[in-house]
Amino acid sequence: MADETQATEAVQSAARSARAAAPSLAGASDGAIDAALGAMAGALQDAAPAVLAANADDMRAAEDNGLPAGVRDRLRLDEGRLKAMAAQLEILAGVAPEPASRKVRDLPGGLVLFERRRPVGVIGANFEARPNVVVDIASQLVKSRNAGVLRTGSAALRSAIALADEVIAPSLAAAGLDPAAVQLVRVPGQAAAYALVREPKLVPLVILRGSGDSTRALAAEGAAHGVRTLAHADGGGVLYLHSSSERAVASTLIASSLDRLGVCNRLNLLLIDEQLWDAWLPGITEQLAGLGIKASLPPHDHPLGHEWALDSEREATVTIAPAAGPAVAAAIANEETSGLAAGIAATDQAAAQEFLAAYTGTGAFWNATTRLLDGFKLFEVPETGINLDAVPGPRGPVTFRDLTLRQFVVMPC
Repeated sequence: MADETQATEAVQSAARSARAAAPSLAGASDGAIDAALGAMAGALQDAAPAVLAANADDMRAAEDNGLPAGVRDRLRLDEGRLKAMAAQLEILAGVAPEPASRKVRDLPGGLVLFERRRPVGVIGANFEARPNVVVDIASQLVKSRNAGVLRTGSAALRSAIALADEVIAPSLAAAGLDPAAVQLVRVPGQAAAYALVREPKLVPLVILRGSGDSTRALAAEGAAHGVRTLAHADGGGVLYLHSSSERAVASTLIASSLDRLGVCNRLNLLLIDEQLWDAWLPGITEQLAGLGIKASLPPHDHPLGHEWALDSEREATVTIAPAAGPAVAAAIANEETSGLAAGIAATDQAAAQEFLAAYTGTGAFWNATTRLLDGFKLFEVPETGINLDAVPGPRGPVTFRDLTLRQFVVMPC
């Protein structure tokens, strides 16, 4: 593992290289940007042997080090996942760019006000050991014309290096862009993550993709050093089964919300209406057991919002609790959980609207799974992560459209 000095030097070197290359992206044509993304899609297939070999080394090391099954699932690449990554890149390349400028209004004195979208410059990103996120974030940065400095968990470093060297850099060069625009921090260890959020002049904005205490600590460190962050430290989806819900719909929502356990938008807290509790609880616990999931029932020895995706010892768990109606269920979701996502299963429209109006979190769902709170599933573009900040700005899945700064320009008509 790198010490603090090595980590700082590595981050500063990467940031300076990215900063020098940033004008290549800022001034690029739409065609060049989309050509680079298309080239990445092709390179994922051409470089598959090298990428999969590096990932196999990461997987062996992860198993030898006893990493939990959920972590190993996020770490794993295969041909199917590479094809899915390539398909997302091709879709992103075909998305129309956002207008660079729009007229706001005419001003007195023969002047006119325009609003322009400008790149941030260099954006950092820190994320857990998920190799696919290397390409997700790099593609979003390129589409938004920002250079970047990426840092991933040590468990995925071999895979990340292969993707950076075999896919991202050659594709930028092939499109006539500076391949140094997207940098990867190549020293292992958490010190590099902290170094990334301490460079406001080089990296003014850092995306923190991940959950838990480490993300909270990095966000606090960034704030202390004047670095802005887009992050969410906690997740966990909530599903409330209203008394009007249909059992088949509820069963489907439960199953579809637990297809992956190590993700933030999975079902974490299941609220059952008090009118259904006695009749439905046995069948629901039986369904969960059939999915290999343990039900945590009252009285609970943990907070209602305890995020099981972050609990490697008890990841396959869902908390179940009663709720006395839509307003109460929404209040529980607001007060006891992170505010990531919550849904209601109901046929009663008034009850559903009551819940949706009362829930203040990032994503609200009616007869739909909270797993849909994902940039690609909602917008058909990859996300850099999810932002839960209760301040104006991008909230929810953050995509390339959110990675620009507003500039107001006044000029003569």
